[in-house]
Amino acid sequence: MTISAAQVRELREATGAGMMSCKEALIEAEGDIEKAVKILREKGLASLKKKAGRTAQEGVIESYIHAGGKLGVLVEINCETDFVAKNEDFKKFTHDIAMQIAAANPLYISREDVPADLLEKERDVYRTQAQNEGKSGAVVERIVEGKIEKFYKEICLLEQQFVKDPDITISGLLGNLAAKLGENIVLRRFIRFSLGETSS
Repeated sequence: MTISAAQVRELREATGAGMMSCKEALIEAEGDIEKAVKILREKGLASLKKKAGRTAQEGVIESYIHAGGKLGVLVEINCETDFVAKNEDFKKFTHDIAMQIAAANPLYISREDVPADLLEKERDVYRTQAQNEGKSGAVVERIVEGKIEKFYKEICLLEQQFVKDPDITISGLLGNLAAKLGENIVLRRFIRFSLGETSS
């Protein structure tokens, strides 16, 4: 099948993938742009695991000030190269993440960062609530684990719904960007300041 340069260019603009990858995807999709996008995304997300082991020491520290100077965020987001750190998509992503932190107030980046003692306290509270509702045994534990999953989605940045598009999580947003840019991207750390708040 013949694939035109215009088709390759259109797919490249839509996905940011390399020329050869675009051509191969178009051949596989028999010229269907939408199918080719899906193929590229699937291949890109599959290669994310490989990228995750690579060192990400470039990047930016992004700031966001909101509410007339009453709320501020600093976030460090790393990538592998200075080239990607200057990329417009990467810059937009860092700004969106800083806004997300301001709006959704996560406490941790991932569930692995949540202290075990905090989880145990939450489990105790949920267990007591379920028992007070007359639940017992395995039902209690299912309720507790369901509420812990919900707790993670509230307090972990990567598991939160993106405030600009609730159909995607921050983890999904990061995965899409890493696939598009072809680099390991890491949310390293953040701090959120709210005027008058005291640090715990």
